[in-house]
Amino acid sequence: MALYPLKFTPILKERLWGGTKLKDVLRKPIESDITGESWELSGVRGDISEVSNGVFSGTSLQALINERAEELLGKSVVERFGKDFPILIKFIDAKQDLSIQLHPNDELAKKRHDSFGKTEMWYVMDADPGAKLIVGFNKDVEKEEYVESLENDTLLDLMNYEEVTEGDTFFINTGKIHAIGAGVLLAEIQQTSDVTYRVFDFNRRDKNGNLRELHTDLAMDAIDYSKKDDFKVNYSNKQDAVNEMVDCPYFKTNFLELNDNLDQDVSERDSFTIYMCVGGEAEITNDWGSVSIKKGETLLVAAESKSIHIDTKGAKLLEVTI
Repeated sequence: MALYPLKFTPILKERLWGGTKLKDVLRKPIESDITGESWELSGVRGDISEVSNGVFSGTSLQALINERAEELLGKSVVERFGKDFPILIKFIDAKQDLSIQLHPNDELAKKRHDSFGKTEMWYVMDADPGAKLIVGFNKDVEKEEYVESLENDTLLDLMNYEEVTEGDTFFINTGKIHAIGAGVLLAEIQQTSDVTYRVFDFNRRDKNGNLRELHTDLAMDAIDYSKKDDFKVNYSNKQDAVNEMVDCPYFKTNFLELNDNLDQDVSERDSFTIYMCVGGEAEITNDWGSVSIKKGETLLVAAESKSIHIDTKGAKLLEVTI
C-alpha cells in the first residue's frame, strides 16, 4: 500500500512549567493548563507516535518502519540508524522557565544510557515581550567556578541570556548549558533521545512539594565550559524558496515561507521529509496522496516519494530531513 503523507496523533506531556499556548495558539486537544510539550513525531520507547490519517490510521510509526524501513526512512538512513527513527519533533510551551540543563554527546549517552545523544534546534513561534532563552555561559568558566556557583546558588550570574522574537532560531549542540524561558512557544527538532541532565531548577517544588531531581555529577563531565557564540542561526528568508537553516550530522532543516505553490524533485534525497507548519496552512502532495496541515501540525513524507508539491497562499514551514 502506498505511503501517502502521514499525520500523527500528538503525544501531550504535562510539565511543571507548562501553560496553555499549545491549546490556545496551536489548537491542540488539551484540557490541562500545564501542558508543556506536544510530541509530534516520536520513536522514543514508550512514546511511539501513531498515524492519525488515512488507511494507516492507528498504526504505530515503529510498525511502519519494521515493515517498510527503506521505503519510509531511506536506504542511507536505515544503514546508519537501523530501524530506530532518528528524530524527535516537538512543540514546547514554557509558561515558566524550564530548568537549566544540558545533554550528553553520543559517546557519553551510549555508555551511560544506551541512548543517542541530544543535539537539538529551536525555532521561536511566539514570545511574550521580553521573553528570553538561556544559551551557554557569558564567559569562559572553569569547572571549579561552576561547582562553586552551584554551592552558592549563583549559577544564574554565569548564564548568557538571549531575548527572542518570532522566527529566531537556535542550534543547541551537546554539552551546551541552556534553558527555555517563560513566555516562549517554540518548535524543537532533536535527535531521538530523552536524556537530560538538569543542573538547576530555580529551587521549585512539584505538586507534592518535592524538589525535582538534579543531575549534578552526571553533568560535570558533559558540560562545555567555554563561552561560544555559535548558537544563533542566521538564515535567509527568501519567499517561495528553500532557505537552509541548519545542516548538522543528525538533521537538516530548511525554512519555507510560501506565498505561491512549490514543486520539489526529491528523487535523490534518500531520506524521509518532515514538515512542521509554524504559520498559515498548506496542502502537501506526494506521489500517492495529498494532506492538508495548518499551524501547529506536522506530517511525514516517505523517502520513496519522488516529488513533493506544496499548495499554499501563506504557509511557513520547517522542512526536516537527514
